[in-house]
Amino acid sequence: MTLSAQTTTADRIASSAFDVTPAGATLAAEVRGVDLRYLDDRMFGRLMDAWHQHSVLLVRGQSLSDQDLIAFSRRFGDLDWAPIQENGRRFVEGLPEIYIVSNVKVDGEAIGSLGDGEAVWHTDMSYLDVPPKASMLYSLEVPPQGGNTSFCSMYAIYDALPGKLKDRISGLKIKHDGTYNSGGYVRQGVTATDDPLTSPGAVHPLVCTHPDTNGRMLYLGRRRNAYLVGLELADSEALLDELWSFVDRPEFAWEHAWRVGDLVMWDNRCTMHRRDAFDPNSRRIMHRTQVKGAQRPA
Repeated sequence: MTLSAQTTTADRIASSAFDVTPAGATLAAEVRGVDLRYLDDRMFGRLMDAWHQHSVLLVRGQSLSDQDLIAFSRRFGDLDWAPIQENGRRFVEGLPEIYIVSNVKVDGEAIGSLGDGEAVWHTDMSYLDVPPKASMLYSLEVPPQGGNTSFCSMYAIYDALPGKLKDRISGLKIKHDGTYNSGGYVRQGVTATDDPLTSPGAVHPLVCTHPDTNGRMLYLGRRRNAYLVGLELADSEALLDELWSFVDRPEFAWEHAWRVGDLVMWDNRCTMHRRDAFDPNSRRIMHRTQVKGAQRPA
């Protein structure tokens, strides 16, 4: 390595001393003054601490290749392969970890998933026995308006529940539907159904303890076809409607308006997220990775 190359590397590491500024009242922070390609172990440890504290981190102005995105994401753990898109294909040849979220079509075929419509509140892939623990979403093209992503804190929502409601849900388990994704599309290989009693999906505790922070949180997943195991369907629907009424309260959420080069990473265990619709004539291309979960929610 030449002296100039050594100096450049040293300068990059030195410049990785960054600021963490809260972005929302209950969750999310912006990390400023960092290049995610050049994080030493000490600075990565600080980033991890900030992530545990704020649940969602925004890092603007990044210039990441797909390989850079994968390398950064792997520092949090092993990565999932991207799920199959609506047309039955995977996305990036040779890079199975990259999932494309996009409305763009080439020769009439979508290059990614979820289109340009609204994506409802959800936790990524909670219909699995061991859901992913983290997701990273990196923006390559964004519409001039719309397509904002909102996040909510499941810690704060659980804390806000009245004591009697907490008592009612203590010990309950919830089935997380695996029929539909957050854009309302039927998942590949699944038969459409709107019966919560018979729909496929994993069963998890309704109230969980975060394995790293020990915080107590509500684990709802998504509303459609959800079912509280052991209850009459009408009772399950009524109780879930009551719990979901807390999710839409703005005091528990933070909304992000995207710019090109933004990376947002979130803790999939203690947050939910949603997306606004946007003009279908606008282009939006995002690349996402997911970090495998180490255990079932507990």
